[in-house]
Amino acid sequence: MEDDGRICGVDGHNRLKSDIQTIAHDAEPPIAVTVESVGDALCVTVAEQEGKPYSFGGEYFLRDGANSRKMSREEVRAAFQRSDLLPLDEAPCAKFSLEDDLEESIWLRFKERAGIPADMEPRTALRNLKLLTEDGQMTQAGTWLLARDIRDFHRRAHVTCVLFRGTGKVTIIDRKDFHSDIYAMIDATVDWVESKLNTAYIIREVRREERLELPKEAIREAIVNALAHRDYRDTANVQIHISLDRLEIISPGALPAGMTEAALGSESRPRNALLFDLLYRMKAVEQVGSGIRSMRSLCREYGCEEPQFRIGNASVTVTFPRPDPQAGARREPGVRAAEGRDAAAGKFKPLSRVREFCQSLRGLLS
Repeated sequence: MEDDGRICGVDGHNRLKSDIQTIAHDAEPPIAVTVESVGDALCVTVAEQEGKPYSFGGEYFLRDGANSRKMSREEVRAAFQRSDLLPLDEAPCAKFSLEDDLEESIWLRFKERAGIPADMEPRTALRNLKLLTEDGQMTQAGTWLLARDIRDFHRRAHVTCVLFRGTGKVTIIDRKDFHSDIYAMIDATVDWVESKLNTAYIIREVRREERLELPKEAIREAIVNALAHRDYRDTANVQIHISLDRLEIISPGALPAGMTEAALGSESRPRNALLFDLLYRMKAVEQVGSGIRSMRSLCREYGCEEPQFRIGNASVTVTFPRPDPQAGARREPGVRAAEGRDAAAGKFKPLSRVREFCQSLRGLLS
């Protein structure tokens, strides 16, 4: 409309409708709008929404007169409390008691990892880290990081690891559940996965080196992401599946609103911001927004295929294709490779050549 009230309209209605819907969808959560053509004009209707407050790019804004200003942390918290939409990791956990459930050994381990001064009292430290609410209750994030058994406070927050025979998911060879605190679950899950993958023994002069078939750092990054970014409101839990041809890490919950598959590896929109910040402080997360890039880079440098990402309506799956240790001679998962691997040539040496080398070495030493 012109300043005098005349309707002049706009061109490119289809393009503008698409742009407006994209902007509305980029909000967290997405905003419902109606866009329709009225003659040459374009009418955009934004009804009062049920999911307030809304954020754009992880930031919240408040209309103040003719301007919009960024909301403070306390204003955001108050808005969530009014809407009963406080992020789950910041919500209080009524079940957790500092007196009854915080074990000394777990607290000391957490304090060391989080870089908390040795003489700082637990309540003070937890308040400083935003892990205690204003009325002194432990937040869900604090519970997940300090629980002896995470299932006591969240039934589906544990990790299930399954080893299958062959390439299908029919016959289970081994299964293990991990259900301590999140940081300990990360370490235990990575160790379990490592124990089930093949290891090549590389003979270098008189030294023997071991080389896991997939880069351990990339596996750890994927497991950390699954636990840090999963939707803890979902009734599913994190699943690790190892088959003969692949390693799959399945995290409950679709991508956060506004995040697209194309943006993976270039944008960071943590669903559980408080939990993610603490894992970053504890050095479980190397760099904000770098996890997927790091996984891809580590696999390229290691000489194996890059991980594949499958985005579903209720889960995100990261798949690491397992390399064939020897063409036409695959082994069942969990069985150590018998041959040594020449990293430069990229081929397995037959055992006979290894024996020849050992015999020659004995001859030189005798």
